[in-house]
Amino acid sequence: MTGIKPWAVGPFEMLYHAETHFLKGEDFDRRIALISFDNAIEVAITTYLALHPIQRKNATYKKDDVEKWQKNYHTKLDFFYQEVGTRSLPELVEKADIIFYHQNRNDQYHNGGAGVPEFHKLEGIRQAAIWIFSTLFDVTDTDTILREKVEAARRDENPHIRELEKDRAIDSEHGMTDIAGISYYTSEILFNVDYQAYKEIGEELLSLQEPDEENTEDS
Repeated sequence: MTGIKPWAVGPFEMLYHAETHFLKGEDFDRRIALISFDNAIEVAITTYLALHPIQRKNATYKKDDVEKWQKNYHTKLDFFYQEVGTRSLPELVEKADIIFYHQNRNDQYHNGGAGVPEFHKLEGIRQAAIWIFSTLFDVTDTDTILREKVEAARRDENPHIRELEKDRAIDSEHGMTDIAGISYYTSEILFNVDYQAYKEIGEELLSLQEPDEENTEDS
């Protein structure tokens, strides 16, 4: 995966899972997105602390400190904010905000879902999760990589794409078709019922079209 080291793929996939639910935006998906972004934060920190120093730019930590930081969600945040200070990085999201989102996540997870999370909470925890992942795994364009992966998944789900030129060629030749008293463009029917026929007929009709006058004059 471009820009993502092998040891960061697991935490990134947690982010991606959360992102897919965030983009759907339905009530159920908003609940899952909140839980998943929160989980992504914890997984990113846990994974980073377990890496070999060579995988984190030779950063080393005392064993006792690592055990203390790995104790729970709050101690993991303590580590991250200490790390931000050590690296003299800007604090993009306040720790208090992340704890607030985490408390909301616990309400969703442990109390059967106390209402649907508002979008401002989802946007806030999303920003925090992307910031923490990007900082720990040295990824500068996490947003872009997420967007590209989402778009690729959508293309895989629906690899058939309508093409305006084929539509025009088919409909110019075959016009409208009536089904149960309703008129449809022939191109629409072919595309949805037999994509291969749509593609082959469209290509054949396009190949038979005369060159436009501009191209004829230039030749």
